[in-house]
Amino acid sequence: MFIQQLYTGCISEAAYYIESNGEAAVVDPIRDIEEYLQVAQQRNAKIKYIFETHFHADFVSGHLDLAAATGATIVYGPGTVTKFPVHVAKDGEKFSIGNITVEVLHTPGHTLESSCFLLKDENGKDTAIFTGDTLFVGDVGRPDLAQKENEITMDDLAGMLYDSLQSKIVPLANDITMYPAHGAGSSCGKNMGPETYSTIGEQKQTNYALQAQTKEEFIKAVTEGLATPPQYFPINAKINKEGYESLDSVLQKGLQPLSIDAFKIAASQDDVIILDTRPGPVFTEGFVPGSIFIGLEGRFAEWAGSLLPFDKTMILVTEAGKEKETITRLARVGFERFAGYLQGGFEAWKAAGEKTDLIIDVEADELAMDIPFDEHLVLVDVRKEAEYGDGHVKQAINVPLNDLTDPGSMADFDDNHNIYIHCQSGFRSIIAASLIKKEGIHNIRNVVGGWKAINELKDKFEFEKTAEVVN
Repeated sequence: MFIQQLYTGCISEAAYYIESNGEAAVVDPIRDIEEYLQVAQQRNAKIKYIFETHFHADFVSGHLDLAAATGATIVYGPGTVTKFPVHVAKDGEKFSIGNITVEVLHTPGHTLESSCFLLKDENGKDTAIFTGDTLFVGDVGRPDLAQKENEITMDDLAGMLYDSLQSKIVPLANDITMYPAHGAGSSCGKNMGPETYSTIGEQKQTNYALQAQTKEEFIKAVTEGLATPPQYFPINAKINKEGYESLDSVLQKGLQPLSIDAFKIAASQDDVIILDTRPGPVFTEGFVPGSIFIGLEGRFAEWAGSLLPFDKTMILVTEAGKEKETITRLARVGFERFAGYLQGGFEAWKAAGEKTDLIIDVEADELAMDIPFDEHLVLVDVRKEAEYGDGHVKQAINVPLNDLTDPGSMADFDDNHNIYIHCQSGFRSIIAASLIKKEGIHNIRNVVGGWKAINELKDKFEFEKTAEVVN
């Protein structure tokens, strides 16, 4: 028996390759399937099943492309309805993979079809369980993503989750290895630990959701403090349920090199977005006017899915050789409309004498010197509300980055203001600056190093802590 976790850090997602005696299965594959195919090829095994723990909301699954490439059967839990062929398993149904067996445990709560897959070794011993978003290290899946279905409420789903955990998970042996679908950083839970796997016994001891409590206490615990889910979650869940264009087809469209003239023609269309994915410090020094920055070095796909519209076509500006990576990572969260990339990148654009734009970078100490003497200075903190509440510069207003997509979020900004923007470390503030610039407001400065740099100069700023958020 062989188990390999295949972890994609930028979306905090774990897929799994299981194998026995030349037969294999993949649990919760992401959209780019090459790694699964390579592992199977290297181990001279055939992928027989694709087990899906639920309709994922935070990424587009690779189930369809992997099934097409291997002939494997896609398996979902009870109650699943799709627009493509799958095997809808019964609770307790078993599937053989070589000399091992996988049993379906229906565990509704995160979603209605959510299921765990219990692996039994060659001797029939319960050895590992793939819990999807039902159970994480230190947390459980949030119960607020599927409540629109069949008029089910968040509390209804939380109650189902309690029953699922008590009846299907708690009775399991402590030595069973627990493999979840996500690790820390994912928006599918609120309190995930740093580890990407655990044991059932460890979770019984340390996971708040598995402690002895009433159903009412559990519902309160798992529903309190949930942040608003990213805008792309329902889009991805729908794609996973209804189907999608093959990744190869998406790449073929996106990997079209555009000359400067062709790029300019494409950029002039109303439904086109210019996305620049170069490193932040490189972007601020110069970019194609009107570009939106989201750098590959951060949680790229999540921010793209949270901030960019899915009904517009993208043209790309990337570092040389990063075109395929950019498109693949965007496709992971459901983007499929691409018209190509700028051939030669920004260097070619600049060399051709085309107009460029930039964002002025300033150090934290320069901000400190400007605050007392600039009556037009507006300091914008684009961190999350909770981050802002834990501590901020007294003069700062809080406009979380996610809110900048709202039409009225920039209503109070104009070019009479000297706008200084910061986040925690400098990534989100550059995204924010590009979004504000795209709306025609250009008197902007990016505070390099963000709150981390500002907070080190305790004698130069006035700080406060407050739960109040000013928009």
